Amino acid sequence: MPARVLSGRSSVKYRRPRGLLHFLWVYGFITTRVLWLQAVIIASEWSCRGSPDGAQEDGGDGEGAGDGADRGLDGDPEGVWSPDIEQSFHEALAIYPPCGRRKIILSDEGKMYGRNELIARYIKLRTGKTRTRKQVSSHIQVLARKRVREYQTSIKVSSHLQVLAKRKSREIQSKLKAMNLDQVSKDKALQTVANLSSAQIVSASVMKPQTPFPPPVRFWPSPMPGQPGQSQDIKPFAQSPYTTLPAPVPAPISYEPLPPPRPAAIAAPVWQDRTIASAKLRLLEYSAFMEIQRDREMYKHLFVLIGPSNPGYSDPVLESIDVRQIYDKFSEKKGGLKELYEKGPRNAFFLVKFWADLSSDIEEGSGVFYGVSSQYSGTENITISVSTKVCSFGKQVVEKVETEYAHMEGGKYVFRINRSPMCEYMINFIHKLKHLPEKYMMNSVLENFTILQVVSNRETQETLLCIAFVFEVSTSEHGAQYHVYRLVND
Repeated sequence: MPARVLSGRSSVKYRRPRGLLHFLWVYGFITTRVLWLQAVIIASEWSCRGSPDGAQEDGGDGEGAGDGADRGLDGDPEGVWSPDIEQSFHEALAIYPPCGRRKIILSDEGKMYGRNELIARYIKLRTGKTRTRKQVSSHIQVLARKRVREYQTSIKVSSHLQVLAKRKSREIQSKLKAMNLDQVSKDKALQTVANLSSAQIVSASVMKPQTPFPPPVRFWPSPMPGQPGQSQDIKPFAQSPYTTLPAPVPAPISYEPLPPPRPAAIAAPVWQDRTIASAKLRLLEYSAFMEIQRDREMYKHLFVLIGPSNPGYSDPVLESIDVRQIYDKFSEKKGGLKELYEKGPRNAFFLVKFWADLSSDIEEGSGVFYGVSSQYSGTENITISVSTKVCSFGKQVVEKVETEYAHMEGGKYVFRINRSPMCEYMINFIHKLKHLPEKYMMNSVLENFTILQVVSNRETQETLLCIAFVFEVSTSEHGAQYHVYRLVND
């Protein structure tokens, strides 16, 4: 096409394409723009992707992706992230929220710190052990990746449950139609199935018309009196809890008719299924306390307390919790909760949620005694062995084993362990916990602190009672509170 000369410069004037060519030109232009925008968005997402707690803020501190000292949460050497360092690390996460690339100035020092530097400084002050800001950065990213994997796994499990639930629902409906039931009974049974969750439908083997399904049970069904509503009991950080744990499913049901009622002469004791008791041993009392003598008077403060009880047959039985929900809170080594539960007997396993009272006015120092007392009653004249294991982040850090002989009282055998001294680890843990400024910080630490008590026959090693303790700080003016659950695996 010829060009026109304007003011001594060459200028080419193109004609806009017409018809099909015009359409193809517009389509190509728009497609190019869309692809360019998608590339910009993807690049932006990759540059911002990182820890939900702000692991990418490390650019402000000069860290990269972390050094090789922290190879992963599961591959950490014990010396790099040992339980005491891990505990201080999570305390610092709760105290110092993500701040991006900003710096924080400490008034007493006049220095500027990034978040990871503050966390490393906190670990140094608490444990006396040095961790670099790059190690902190790497550890945060490792935890973030682990949480992403857990979230992805939970999504896959949920999708698979829905598929299985639809299949199981169709099977139940087919079996109901084949049964000789009137239309009203069939409608009620189908309505019951419609109200169940996917997990409950999958766990229910077959329909039993005589027994309605119990309502779904939450992990902590209701707050204790005086507590500030429902708590989130299992989460890694205060800022970002784990995904909600699935509710325990109802007991499997079957077509078989209900067994005849048990004769009154062999009825189970009233405390069976209503207190912490197996067929051979029952927990009567349990307390952890501190006390000091002043002016010939003894002052005592109870951190936790399970007092004596006299249940009646009209009282409800204990609620149930799936034991698999708390496996990761306890050690998986030999003699851990999972191995003990699989060994049985399964009616000897319980979970106790304590709301501990830390509002003591007793001054810490010399002369203060920290102790634990417990009392049991049994049906046999035996010698019991009581093992108490303290776990932090699912790892056992200390174990105490005691032996007690039976004493006949009131026609039954009684076992008493009075004023057993607390170990130094527990005393130091309580001191550090009480010095945290806010209760939410204390609860953040307690989420990863558990105790497993196992009472067994010293001669036969048979498990008589196994109690898993989890903790939270009490906000009630009535002091320590507790709630008991039976551990099941349906």
